[in-house]
Amino acid sequence: MDCCICSPMASLYRPPRNTICPSCYEGAKCMISFINELEIDRDAANPTKFHGLKPQASKGISDAFKCMKEMREREEEMREKLGFLDGLVLALREGIHTDILIKPGRGLQYLPIELFWLATRSEIFRHMLSSDDACKAPAADSISLLELSHDDLRALLDFVYAGALPLAAGTTTTDIAEDKRLYSLLIAADKYDIPFLRKLCVRRVLATLRPANALGVLEVAETCSDRVLKDGAMRMIAENLEEVVFSEEYEAFATTNAHLAVEITRAVLTEKMRKKAEIVI
Repeated sequence: MDCCICSPMASLYRPPRNTICPSCYEGAKCMISFINELEIDRDAANPTKFHGLKPQASKGISDAFKCMKEMREREEEMREKLGFLDGLVLALREGIHTDILIKPGRGLQYLPIELFWLATRSEIFRHMLSSDDACKAPAADSISLLELSHDDLRALLDFVYAGALPLAAGTTTTDIAEDKRLYSLLIAADKYDIPFLRKLCVRRVLATLRPANALGVLEVAETCSDRVLKDGAMRMIAENLEEVVFSEEYEAFATTNAHLAVEITRAVLTEKMRKKAEIVI
C-alpha cells in the first residue's frame, strides 16, 4: 500500500492518500511505548523531578521525537564526561598521586593506585582500607590480590578509574584470552562487591556466548551464583549438545564439575520430554 511516511513519494501524498502502512503504524506505537516506559522509570527513580514527557498525557510521534533528541543530547553529554574522565586513566598509567601499591598473584610488578578510588568503588575495599593505620599509611604500603594476574589486575584498576571495560579485540586468536579476562573480572566483581563491573561483565559475556566457551561461562556463572548467566550457558549447551559434549574440554569439565554435568544431562532430557509432550498434544 502507499504510505505517507516510508514511501519514496511520501512528500507528494495528500488526503485521502495520507495513510500509513502497518509497519510504520506498529513502529510508531512501539516508539511511543518505549519513550513512555523510559519516563516511567525516570519518574520512579526521581519522583520529585520533572522529566518531560508524561505517559498519562496524550502524546504523538512529534513529542516522542523531541524526547529522542533530548536523549541524544544526554548521550553526547555522557560521552564528554567520559572523555573528561580519561585523565584519571592517564593518572593511573603514570602513577600520579598514588598512595598504595597492589600486588597481583602472578607477576612481580606492583601497580600503584589511590586509596580513594578503591574505597569508593567497592564496599569490600572500603572496609579493608578503613582502619586509621591504612588511612595514614605511607606510599610504600601494599596489598595483594593473589587471585588476579598482572594483566587482570591492570584491567580491574582501569575499570576503577574509568568505569568501562576494555574494548574486545574481536579476533579469533584473542577470544580465549578475552574470555578468561572477563571471567576473572566477573569473579573479582563478585568477590569485592563491585555491582557495576559485574553488570558490565555479565552483559559482555552473554554477548560473546558461543558453543566453544559455554562450559567456561557455566562454570563462572556457578562460581558467582549468577542465574541469568547460568541459564544462558545452559541454553547454548542444549542447543549445541553434540558440539559441546564431544569436545575435549567437556571431559575435563565433567571431571571437575560433576554436579554441573548432571544438571546439563537433566536439562537436556527435560527439554526433550517437554517437546515430546507438545507433539503428543
